[in-house]
Amino acid sequence: MAKMKTGCAILVACALVVGTSLGSHGNTQTIAPCRPGFSQSFYTVFVPRGVLQGLNIHKDTLLSSGHVKFETCQQIEEVSFESSDPKFSVRPDGSLYAEQHVTNLTEPIQFMVTGRDSAGKYIWETTVKLALAGHLLSPPVNQFAGDGIYGGSSHNHYQNPRLITFPRQHQRGSSNGLRRQKRDWVIPPINVPENSRGPFPQVLVRIRSDQDKEIEIRYSITGAGADQPPNDVYIIDPVTGKMSVTKPLDREERASYHLRAHAVDVNGNQMEPPIDLYIYVIDMNDNRPEFKNQVYNGSVAEMSKPGTSVMQVTAFDADDSTTANGLVHYRILSQTPHIPIPNMFTINGATGEISTIATGIDREKVSQYTIIVQATDMEGSLNFGLSNTATALISITDINDNPPELDSKTFLGEVPENAVGVVVANLTVRDKDQPHTPNWNAVYRITGGDAMGHFAIRTDEVTNDGKVIVVKPVDYERNDAFTLMVVVSNQAHLASGIPSSPSSSAAVSIKVLDVNEAPVFPSNPKIIRFEEGVPADTTLATFAALDPDRFIQQTIRYSKLSDPANWLKINRTNGRITTTAVLDRESPYMKKNVYEATFLAVDNGSPPATGTGTVQIYLIDVNDNVPVLVPQEALVCERSRHGHPVNITASDLDSEPNAGPYVFELPSYPSSARRNWTISRLNGNYAQLKLRIPYLEAGMYRVPILVSDSGNPPLSNTSVLKVKVCPCDENGDCTVIGAVTVAGLGTGAIITILICIIILLSMVLFFVVWVKRREKERQTKPLLIDPEDDVRDNILKYDEEGGGEEDQDYDLSQLQQPESLDHIMSKPAGVRRVDERPVILESQYPVRPTVPHPGDIGEFIIDGLRAADNDPTAPPYDSLLVFDYEGSGSTAGSVSSLDSSSSGEQDYDYLNDWGPRFKKLADLYGGGGED
Repeated sequence: MAKMKTGCAILVACALVVGTSLGSHGNTQTIAPCRPGFSQSFYTVFVPRGVLQGLNIHKDTLLSSGHVKFETCQQIEEVSFESSDPKFSVRPDGSLYAEQHVTNLTEPIQFMVTGRDSAGKYIWETTVKLALAGHLLSPPVNQFAGDGIYGGSSHNHYQNPRLITFPRQHQRGSSNGLRRQKRDWVIPPINVPENSRGPFPQVLVRIRSDQDKEIEIRYSITGAGADQPPNDVYIIDPVTGKMSVTKPLDREERASYHLRAHAVDVNGNQMEPPIDLYIYVIDMNDNRPEFKNQVYNGSVAEMSKPGTSVMQVTAFDADDSTTANGLVHYRILSQTPHIPIPNMFTINGATGEISTIATGIDREKVSQYTIIVQATDMEGSLNFGLSNTATALISITDINDNPPELDSKTFLGEVPENAVGVVVANLTVRDKDQPHTPNWNAVYRITGGDAMGHFAIRTDEVTNDGKVIVVKPVDYERNDAFTLMVVVSNQAHLASGIPSSPSSSAAVSIKVLDVNEAPVFPSNPKIIRFEEGVPADTTLATFAALDPDRFIQQTIRYSKLSDPANWLKINRTNGRITTTAVLDRESPYMKKNVYEATFLAVDNGSPPATGTGTVQIYLIDVNDNVPVLVPQEALVCERSRHGHPVNITASDLDSEPNAGPYVFELPSYPSSARRNWTISRLNGNYAQLKLRIPYLEAGMYRVPILVSDSGNPPLSNTSVLKVKVCPCDENGDCTVIGAVTVAGLGTGAIITILICIIILLSMVLFFVVWVKRREKERQTKPLLIDPEDDVRDNILKYDEEGGGEEDQDYDLSQLQQPESLDHIMSKPAGVRRVDERPVILESQYPVRPTVPHPGDIGEFIIDGLRAADNDPTAPPYDSLLVFDYEGSGSTAGSVSSLDSSSSGEQDYDYLNDWGPRFKKLADLYGGGGED
């Protein structure tokens, strides 16, 4: 066998042909529903001998002969193909391409081609067998002449399973050593129906090697479904080679299996090359169509023409889409409501597209239709197919097919004159279109009767009514009634084909009501011009108001509302304004030479109306204020060569031309003014004052200066400038001593002040040093006693308690020192209470000094202790001391009879029961006596 040329076209295993399958029934051709996928599940393609030059197919060789049909049905945008054999790949156009060198083509090559959509949702599979043309293929099943393709077997005989034999080479009997050509067995796929009821295991085929007569052969299978997940779906008898399926198959779970059969001897040696087994699960109609949604929502405009697309429903069937099991057909079961007819819509049985079929869709009658859609497989066969239903809700969208209509042709209203923003009339309208949409929203226009634009119409967003409002005041005296022409239409244009007018019109009659209007001042504000200084009781003007109510005779009275300076008064009846004081332009109540006052005009209508008018009096300035020198004080160096001249000016309450320019002069009296000082003019408002002489003693000088303004006639004023003359440094600045000297203090006073400051600082420093020294002495020389025990200068306050119920009547004599000692002296000698004071002279205790030195405290305590020991009047240490008198008749006995010794007759063991607080007493008086 010759080698295959490199680059020669041999065959195309998967050339996609997109089209529509056509079938025939009798003499009538019908278009069958298109389902994406391969047209065959198994293809056998032969490589022609004429193009072979050997046994190799070189890399990058395009195989070109025959084709496999793949239907996209215009539903799948892009399909990608994969080959299970890495030696071959599939291009996007479906062409089979050799990726590696094929070294041996004497045996058929079989592999699987898988197609996937771009989303990875659908997967299609087919099997391709590549065989050498002219070889014997056994057994040929469903052979199609002329196209080089064998169809796969569609059934199996399980009682007598098909025998699959491993291919062998047979020798020729001639002596020239030539071999017989090896037979090529094409193994057709094994088809197994899904959901088989068994019994299991169920024999599918038998695998046999022709060497089993000579040696003992063991058979096995490998691949997904055998020794790979899902495991043990297929098993094989290792002795007989019968391959069986162990359980029902589900095509929707796995549609095909690829196994390899092996033949080995008892020692595990391979006796035959492995053969490929392809098992296809035959689909059964065991899945109902499933809608993507249980409820679909769609819409269509009212008045739509028949054939208008509304929506599309989609159902998917898990069964094989290339068979009738997966072909879904749609139909409409019901429509609610049946208005105007029961069948307003139709559905495309193949695509599920719902469209209109009749006219008369009116949203104003039916706003929504409910459609029950049924999807049935088996191409819609009600006898054999499985069905499912879904609901389609079709909303009718509104179009502007109903123009607005005003409820009346004439509307009435009334409005008070001078009112603005009030509602005059309410225009009601009806529109059948969907509310709050442009098809329903009303637009109102005034087409006549309002030339001056007094009225406008605003649409109520909630009710769609028109509100006629006043935007410009109306005057009853000019026009007492209006008749408006109003037109209403929608925001959206009326739909074409509607015979009605797109708008509606009506007349609005408005009556104007007369009200009492306030008097009006013709000129407001009224401007009056006068020179200032107008005397009191001068008539300025007559400020009279007019009554707009021409048809009613009313009286107007005037009063003053605002007069800040209280300069004016107004005549109550005729409005004449006169002055009550002199008008002064320089008054603080003037603003930019204008004085403003406000007056009221009140009529006698019911109710009375008040008008307000303003009078502005412009006062013309006259020269009635003298100029004043500025500044009032200045500083000058005592030597003219060091100092700077003083710039002076003037201020005048009058305005131009009665103010500047000013004239500055030194008066002739006193003579020292002109002798010591001189004035030079800088400009019309400023001049300079400086020393005429080279030196002037430091001090305070009062320099008179005569200032004149430019009025007609001019006014003059002599002002005194306080000039401080002081010594200056080289920069012309006054020194500190010089400034003090100028203030009126002499050199002696300055020295005295400095000495006092030094003495005061020395005293403060001395006091601080003394305090520090005292603190240091206290720290270095401690007291003889603990400072906490020193009770000097401390006041100790103890609690005071009453004597109880028996101490209500106090005998204060028992607490006082007795005046007579007879009752004590008359007692026998040696008989005396220990708490009574002896009648002898008391010992003299040492007197403590008022402010003792801390070192004498020890001696004072020793002297006091010695005196107390020698004091015969001092009671014994163990005697009863009476601190207070608590009354007589006490029921308690004397505690002086208590003895600290124990007689041994009393039992103190009960002290042990009183707790740990009395443990010490129990030890002393109870059981501790013997210790």
